[in-house]
Amino acid sequence: MGISMLTPANRADTSHESVLEFPDNRLLIDLCGQHDRNLATIEKFLTVQILRRGNRLSLIGDKAGRSRAADVLSSLYTRLETGRSVEAGDIDRELRMSAPAADPLRSSGAEQIELFRGEGSASRMELKTRRKLVEPRTEAQKAYVKALFDHELAFGIGPAGTGKTYLAVAVGVSMFLGGHVDKIILSRPAVEAGERLGFLPGDMKEKVDPYMQPLYDALNDFLPAKQVQKMLEEKVIEIAPLAFMRGRTLSNAFCVLDEAQNATTMQMKMFLTRLGEGSRMVITGDRTQVDLPKGVPSGLADAERLLKGIKKISFNYFTAKDVVRHPLVAAIIEAYDGDLSV
Repeated sequence: MGISMLTPANRADTSHESVLEFPDNRLLIDLCGQHDRNLATIEKFLTVQILRRGNRLSLIGDKAGRSRAADVLSSLYTRLETGRSVEAGDIDRELRMSAPAADPLRSSGAEQIELFRGEGSASRMELKTRRKLVEPRTEAQKAYVKALFDHELAFGIGPAGTGKTYLAVAVGVSMFLGGHVDKIILSRPAVEAGERLGFLPGDMKEKVDPYMQPLYDALNDFLPAKQVQKMLEEKVIEIAPLAFMRGRTLSNAFCVLDEAQNATTMQMKMFLTRLGEGSRMVITGDRTQVDLPKGVPSGLADAERLLKGIKKISFNYFTAKDVVRHPLVAAIIEAYDGDLSV
């Protein structure tokens, strides 16, 4: 049962109005959201007016806005028809992805990525993990996820909140569950963010765990806590500071180096040369958040400069437009980027 686009019969001038008819009124209620808040979000973003009349939605505005609103509403309704819910993040993703873009990405052939075409929408992508389905919410995120499957070595560079680490860990979990890698290795430099914390109590694990907490958080979002703990005990998942990677060869593993802007040039070279047979490696970082001592060059900047010409290495870039945290985060990043004194 599909959605019908109708021409209003009671209006002489229909140039600024389109009408969508939905066959299932129960799903339409879920689509609109409590007190029509989902419709309000779409109206604000696309500068259109949406009027609900029975099982129909009237879209009032310019042609481009009405077309995008129809695409977004159709995609969300199709999602509801498959038995899934519509949350704020789903609306945000559809609004971002409804913007005019280049040709849809070709499938990478990895079964962990599902590419599908919803009614009125461009191809979308899903990553399967044990706890949730993960869907890229911007074109840059979608291209990044595809690159992680297509390339043995990929870089994700951009500001905080753009999903660089989150999506990398999601791909790693997905590839592990699909049997493409035998283990997941997550690492980051143990560098303090602009403040001295002094000596931390406890054994080695207790000392480094505070630096690794963002990686634990991402894992726990994709796998049950008990499974994460068991995999850590069995060394199927390793979370360790960058310094612990020296001398190793990382074979049949999905490796993520997070906060790579805080690796020195020699540390970056050391990590990159750990790549072994059957492995994938992802390097994520934000060039604007270097916490290295003054005068120490960032290994991420050097790697970008030296490796940019190697075709088998993918470089993926994000901007404030790709921020998927609170909307204020994007505004904050743009404000700092625009201040040359920072």
